[in-house]
Amino acid sequence: MNSRETQLKAIDRLLTIMNELREQCPWDKKQTMETLRHLTIEETYELGDAILDNDLEEVKKELGDLLLHIVFYAKIGSETNTFDIADVANEICEKLIHRHPHIYGDVKVENEEDVKRNWEQLKLKEGKKSVLEGVPRSLPALVKASRIQDKVKGVGFDWEEPRQVFMKVQEELAELQVEIDAGNTDKIEAEFGDVLFSMINYARFLKVNPENALERTNKKFIGRFQYLEKKAKELGKALEDMTLAEMDVYWEEAKGL
Repeated sequence: MNSRETQLKAIDRLLTIMNELREQCPWDKKQTMETLRHLTIEETYELGDAILDNDLEEVKKELGDLLLHIVFYAKIGSETNTFDIADVANEICEKLIHRHPHIYGDVKVENEEDVKRNWEQLKLKEGKKSVLEGVPRSLPALVKASRIQDKVKGVGFDWEEPRQVFMKVQEELAELQVEIDAGNTDKIEAEFGDVLFSMINYARFLKVNPENALERTNKKFIGRFQYLEKKAKELGKALEDMTLAEMDVYWEEAKGL
């Protein structure tokens, strides 16, 4: 791997290029934090895809894209004398030191759960009114539910064992069925949300990342459906002209691949 000196030179090179682009490139000169925001979100999802695919070469590339965005935001901040890349780096360094008293202080911890609890308690001492303040409002609902549950667990608000959570899932499913039978659309949506929330909670107890689990299923479904499309094309048929029984033959074939 590269030496610390080589790593620092690479960061310095990136900062130099960013300065040059901001001064000379028409596109880069026009960008603001607001115009970059959606691009940053897109890059983050692309990194997530690469991680799920275990494509380390692509992970490296996507990390570079995200690093560029961080440097870009810092450059914009420096233009109004608000902050620069040094302020960004020092801010996170101070936060890490403060929130790891078991490393940089005299606090003793036994395991990962102790670290998480300390982290949330320290955040409250820093002036946050709620442990849930750190959950971004714009997170996708599934990810947000997972983060909410993880946050409250950090202060001891949690089930004691998986069996209890599974019973909650069954309870929520029963309540959903009641509203389905009653035909109450609004309550069906509410109960369906409760089912999803409880399933995400159960996933946590099973040590399964629900976002990763669902994305694996998405990718599996896409692969099988595209196989079905390919077979239909080979037969000279349109999918809409095939019966479900015909499609199911190739779906089962795809499952065996």
